[in-house]
Amino acid sequence: MLPADDVLVYRFRTQDEIDCAAIYADGITDKELLGQLVAKPLSLAKAPTTVEDAQKLLYFPETKIATDPNMACAEILAGNPALLIGKIADAIVLGTKKISVRAVMEPQTSITVKGPREGFIEDVKTNMSLIRRRLKTPSLRFDTVEVGRESKTFVAIAYLDNIADHSIIKEIKQRILAADIDGIPDSSYIGKFLAKKPYSLFKQIGTTEKPDILCAKMLEGRVAILVDGSPIALTLPYILAEDFQSSQDYFVSPYRATISRLLRLMAVIISLFLPAFYVAAELFRLQLLPFGLLMTISSGVKDLPLSPSLELFFLLIVLEVLVEASVRMPKYVALALSVIGALVLGDTAVKAGLVSSSAIIIVALSGISAYTVPDLTGTLSVIRLAYVVVAGSIGTYGILLFTALIVYYLVSSDSYGTPLLAPFSPLIKKDLRDSIYKSDIYSLNTRPAVLRGKNKTRLKVHNKKIAEETESAQ
Repeated sequence: MLPADDVLVYRFRTQDEIDCAAIYADGITDKELLGQLVAKPLSLAKAPTTVEDAQKLLYFPETKIATDPNMACAEILAGNPALLIGKIADAIVLGTKKISVRAVMEPQTSITVKGPREGFIEDVKTNMSLIRRRLKTPSLRFDTVEVGRESKTFVAIAYLDNIADHSIIKEIKQRILAADIDGIPDSSYIGKFLAKKPYSLFKQIGTTEKPDILCAKMLEGRVAILVDGSPIALTLPYILAEDFQSSQDYFVSPYRATISRLLRLMAVIISLFLPAFYVAAELFRLQLLPFGLLMTISSGVKDLPLSPSLELFFLLIVLEVLVEASVRMPKYVALALSVIGALVLGDTAVKAGLVSSSAIIIVALSGISAYTVPDLTGTLSVIRLAYVVVAGSIGTYGILLFTALIVYYLVSSDSYGTPLLAPFSPLIKKDLRDSIYKSDIYSLNTRPAVLRGKNKTRLKVHNKKIAEETESAQ
């Protein structure tokens, strides 16, 4: 059943010359533990007659009985050897899996000045231990399943039993178990099965690479999904306001956190609307621009071969090409490529009379602004291109109609019963305390109502004076 060359058999004998064999997969099994804690004690003792007697002889703490050959094969391929002793029919599975993993370090996508710097890695067991270390409570649950006919990928559903909504947990399990696919190389594959609108332009599932962020979301009532082989954890339900929040917001004053979130929101608005309004103003509404700015732009766009809409569209495509190339090139080559793309190509294009300097400034500002909210960058890039096309075709009316269409789509969308635009639509006043606006710790005494968790109380304020002062300040 296991003809692969990396599946080996370690044969040895007991003290009374009874044959034993340990079948293991080379490279993912700790052979030293196998020899010291399994083979050595058995070779110094008489052969046991039952599985229970054999388990008592072994020095190894993690064992289980495999009565089915298919189960034993699955465990062997997962890195846990199967031990066969004499005429004992059942195999003993030994938990000696050893997989080389990278060290726990700060993820490149979530670098912070203040706060924890640990990040998830590709080993799901390590990721589970990072969560368990932060949530030392018997309410923490890990429901595990295997997904993938060939890959047999280990998937863990993590939640707090006394907080999370069990109807959401049940639906998540049903969707994961219904995934009939050959393999699951990454958590994004699981995300596709969990998304209720697979063709939606906007995210429907939250993602994070930091255990402190994941634990904070679980404490609010969300459910986490960990996939073996992926450092990215999924969270449900998801709301759009999550992407405007940062873990560093909780390590600075509420005023600073609120300003940072408002800056991110303003940057997203600039990224989406600045190129579109520039095109609409040049083609349809010149009075939108101040006279001095209009004269400056007019002097730079005369004799250009491209219309304003084609000019912006072309520059946005060049920006996307440079981003894609810089991500996939080696680090030092990508740095040089970014400099060449930003300085040499831009300056040469202006001198050659292909594009205007004002258009390059607008595209650069729009591109930089989009990266203030990294999780929405892909979505913003697509919508920004659509805005430029609409603005070049219809003008400001097209921008307003397209904006109304997007708002309607967001208002009508939800993630497992949680509105995507909550707590703004529908308006939930208590949840506004930790949305774009960040309140103090005493005001966050209840969990988000939109998540429908069982336990609403998050903080019990025993000092009545503090509680009264907080309520009066609001």
